[in-house]
Amino acid sequence: MPRGNEIVGLPPEWSGVILDSITEGIFTVDKNFRITWFNRAAQEITGVPKEEALGAFCFEVLRAEVCETDCPLKETMRTGRSISGRRVHILRADGTRIPVEIGTALLRNPQGEIIGGVESFRDLSFEEALRHAAQGRESLGGMVGRSRAIRKIFSLIPQMAQSDATVLILGESGTGKELAARALHEMGPRSKGPFVALNLAALPETLVEAELFGHEAGAFTGARGKREGALARAAGGTLFLDEIGETPPAVQAKLLRFLEDRSFTPLGGKEERTVDTRVVAATNRDLEKLVKEGAFRQDLYFRLAVLVLEIPPLRERPEDIPLLAEHFLGVLSRLRGKRTAGWSPEALEVLTRYSWPGNVRELRSAVETALIFCPPGSPVLVEHLPAAIRRPGEGTPLTWERGIPATPLTLKEIEEETIKRALERNQWNREKTARELGIHRVTLYRKLKEMGLLEEKGRRSGKLPSPGEEEDRE
Repeated sequence: MPRGNEIVGLPPEWSGVILDSITEGIFTVDKNFRITWFNRAAQEITGVPKEEALGAFCFEVLRAEVCETDCPLKETMRTGRSISGRRVHILRADGTRIPVEIGTALLRNPQGEIIGGVESFRDLSFEEALRHAAQGRESLGGMVGRSRAIRKIFSLIPQMAQSDATVLILGESGTGKELAARALHEMGPRSKGPFVALNLAALPETLVEAELFGHEAGAFTGARGKREGALARAAGGTLFLDEIGETPPAVQAKLLRFLEDRSFTPLGGKEERTVDTRVVAATNRDLEKLVKEGAFRQDLYFRLAVLVLEIPPLRERPEDIPLLAEHFLGVLSRLRGKRTAGWSPEALEVLTRYSWPGNVRELRSAVETALIFCPPGSPVLVEHLPAAIRRPGEGTPLTWERGIPATPLTLKEIEEETIKRALERNQWNREKTARELGIHRVTLYRKLKEMGLLEEKGRRSGKLPSPGEEEDRE
């Protein structure tokens, strides 16, 4: 086991000099995953001093997204196989999330006995920055794309962000209007101030005024105390009014007054207030049509539409679909701690052909569904996608025959089909199957019992344990 500046297998006078001179972070752990060696590069990359790292659990120091669910070092300790070239993100001591490439191996003493593990990691931050610079801007404020339409949005947002003028964001539901609003806030001089979002369509008409302007105690039934409205909470920053087309007529006049002179009176109050808040509004409705119908004030429309940003629907920029699919798969894989081998060409083709009435929001949901059904380490196939996307116009889930959609099934039957296929892939090993499906072994046992598959397994093997024995073992 390493002691002080010594590593087993190297002369004491060499080990510290050699391991501290290389640019890769290196640390060793004992069998309990407590750090026993931490070189200089590891300290610089993580921002954690050696004195704090030694004796701590490795997951407490690296804080990678795979630590709890898919730890490479734990995998090496369990299987004896070294790992190299795996890319993950770790969290520095200052909270910065950085990409690294890691490698793992077993650590043995001179007698060949396993005494722990060793992990190396290389900071990829500079490489990723170069890659992004080479690719050109393909993302901004959470929005992703390379089409001409979305690049135009990327070029307009920084210009609009520098102004204090009101912005009206137009676009269908799910196109990312709130992401655009947040980018306007974060790229402008108000970025250090608050960003407050208020969805007017989600509020009862009677509460819109109180939520927007605040209220005094007793202003209405249930108003027991004074409360700040969204305008006041966003002072010094940005107020995002989503679904502005749903603003009640009585509130429209009061909002117009604020946009003209920055003053308002809280509901039930007597004194005017003035706040420095920038307003960004969004809608998926045709405001000009609402103005013609008399449902929306024309003067308010003109005050809101000083600057207009129109987000195109996803069907008009199909070249962005593969990039968005890759982006969401990466994000969700890290969040769920589940790795895949990426998208199959056939699955990407299906995604690109689909019309996406729900836009980017629907695409993210489809990727999340695919990630659930895709086995770890495997590519995402067509069969893992939601049925409505595999066969547009058919909302019913479908079965598979040799990987090809066939007859309709219920959600329960879809679940049973998925479990059966996972069992077959793992030669009926329930521990591996549960790990692949992301559920506890006891949960899998219960589902198998409900499906009658325990008896089927028993007939195949000739060894059917009693439920009590099986549960004890689980």
